[in-house]
Amino acid sequence: MTVALWCVLIALILPLLCTSIAKFSSGRFNLRQNHDPRAFLDKLEGLPRRAHAAQLNSFEAFPAFAAAVIIADVVGNAEQVTQDVLAVLFITSRLLYIICYLADWAALRSLVWFVGLGLVVSFFVISA
Repeated sequence: MTVALWCVLIALILPLLCTSIAKFSSGRFNLRQNHDPRAFLDKLEGLPRRAHAAQLNSFEAFPAFAAAVIIADVVGNAEQVTQDVLAVLFITSRLLYIICYLADWAALRSLVWFVGLGLVVSFFVISA
């Protein structure tokens, strides 16, 4: 399996990291809240709420990235090294995005989000 395809798995796991931060950094989460975790997460404030928002955005970004990697792999027009580098850069951008969200750096977060979008588009460009 290629590095790019492994990055799809990593991208799938990133939202779970965010929700763990959201739940456990609040200091109020216990197994009873797990019966209705969405209601619990909706009531969070500050860092835990931003972690939850990062989780939601990570789930939103995942399908486009996964599709881009799979399409590039199937089409096969681009060098595998190029696909791998783009995928690692995307994962790096998502990690930076999460850090920016948690730190409440809104402007930088938006810039990093656009970089990630550009990387997804790049998969299509190199596959054409």
